[in-house]
Amino acid sequence: MKFFIDTGNVDEIREAAEMGILDGVTTNPSLLSKEKGNPFEILKTICEIVDGPVSAEVIATKRDGMLEEAKKLAEIADNIVIKLPTTPDGVKACKELTSQGIKVNMTLVFSPLQALLVAKAGATFVSPFVGRLDDISSDGMGLIGQVAQIYENYGFETEILVASVRHPMHIVQAALMGADICTIPFKVITQMFKHPLTDIGLEKFISDWKKLMGED
Repeated sequence: MKFFIDTGNVDEIREAAEMGILDGVTTNPSLLSKEKGNPFEILKTICEIVDGPVSAEVIATKRDGMLEEAKKLAEIADNIVIKLPTTPDGVKACKELTSQGIKVNMTLVFSPLQALLVAKAGATFVSPFVGRLDDISSDGMGLIGQVAQIYENYGFETEILVASVRHPMHIVQAALMGADICTIPFKVITQMFKHPLTDIGLEKFISDWKKLMGED
């Protein structure tokens, strides 16, 4: 499974990259709005840090506007992926961009039928939002299982990018289901390292070594 980080914060991205686990980045207008500076410059910096796909989202709602914004975003760097909403106009723009060889991440996916539509339009990535479904008492991870089955049935090459990840168990479940990617907030990445037995074991090793060396 590939790990993307879901953030617009350059410091978080650098930290994750230094861990050697980072395969890409997803951003959106809300994430970038939390950062200081020009969003295009922030995206350029991110693309210089990360050797992998960096999703940058359009804000236009009509096909022509999406294509115009996509052209500007694609000029930032070769590893920019255009992020489009899963609407009729978004799917039209997806088809146009993918026919030009431009990678597209279709976002705000909440149903298996939406995932089927974007795969047929040639999307590079599909982003089902599992956490937001959980928020309304729906089954976010159940959607991942449905999409994985549909894509396997018909041999779609669109990669399943599990988004709106809220906790480490989302990642475990996605990995067990065979999802291609999880895009993870920095907070959840740090939680993945945590286990009480690791902390207890490390403390014990250090304590025993200090006793051995007469440092107590």
